[in-house]
Amino acid sequence: MVQQQALRDFAQAMAAFFDPENPAGRPSWRKAGRHEGFRIVGRGRQWDVRRVSRHVGQVWVPKAGWLRFRWSRAVPPGAKSYRVTMDRAGRWHIAFAVIPEPVPAPGNGQAVGIDRGVAVSAALSTGELLHAPGLTVRERRRMRRLERKLARGKRGSNRRARVRLAIARLRARETDRRKDWAEKTSTDIARRFDLIRAEDLQITNMTRSAKGTRGDPGRNVRQKAGLNRGILRSGWGLLVRRLEDKAPGRVEKINPAFTSQRCSACGQVDRDSRESQAVFRCTACGYACHADVNAAINIAAGHAVTARGGDGVTRPVNREPQLLLQSA
Repeated sequence: MVQQQALRDFAQAMAAFFDPENPAGRPSWRKAGRHEGFRIVGRGRQWDVRRVSRHVGQVWVPKAGWLRFRWSRAVPPGAKSYRVTMDRAGRWHIAFAVIPEPVPAPGNGQAVGIDRGVAVSAALSTGELLHAPGLTVRERRRMRRLERKLARGKRGSNRRARVRLAIARLRARETDRRKDWAEKTSTDIARRFDLIRAEDLQITNMTRSAKGTRGDPGRNVRQKAGLNRGILRSGWGLLVRRLEDKAPGRVEKINPAFTSQRCSACGQVDRDSRESQAVFRCTACGYACHADVNAAINIAAGHAVTARGGDGVTRPVNREPQLLLQSA
């Protein structure tokens, strides 16, 4: 069964590669330590998965028998397959293929805007500032020490392999915290608001390396690399993707142009109004608030500057606020 599923995955990857409308690239060779695992397709037997105690369950794996796993949540009855994987930290996981039900809308007609940043992972138009958790100061200090030790290690040695495993465990801890934050935050937002608006950011292009080529080397490469790491640690894409999964049809993406330079009170667009990363003070009306919250309010209203005047003065395009109509 495992070999059949591997052949099906390969056939699907090749079909996507030859499809002219699909941007998928050529399937690459398997690399040790990456995507280690296999998929088992059940036959509708109820005894494939069973619960042993409050926190322990068992799953039937062909040729291996019953294997124990931590029962973190109830397995839905519609699960027909599961996948067993091992991450780079040496941990084994089991995931059951089930599409969960979307989070129901509260029906209050409220809309929220989400501004994503590095210093503040997500700022809501309600004034809330959300921060994605990461490694503690002690863990970051240990990470730097392990990375220096890894750079001095001899390739292929057992000591270097142990250091790599320790680094992978720290990375996995950081990833788990970010995923847990994104799941809880997206569920809370989907339950509180009917309409969710976020910036339409091209994260892949924003986190592209700036080192350039040998003939045309880039500038401020180390600073850009640090910014890329900060963007990826903030979980921008993960948060919006989980919102789209939990609130389908209720997530809108807004053009991010000039949302951080527009005053949410009077509509004046001036880059000098952004005094610092956290302070926004309008040069026209004097309105002041947190810069990320001001941008989130503009995103919630659906405002975006789409044109400039011929004299070089930026003129905002005012849009009528969109009202959510509720059926009686």
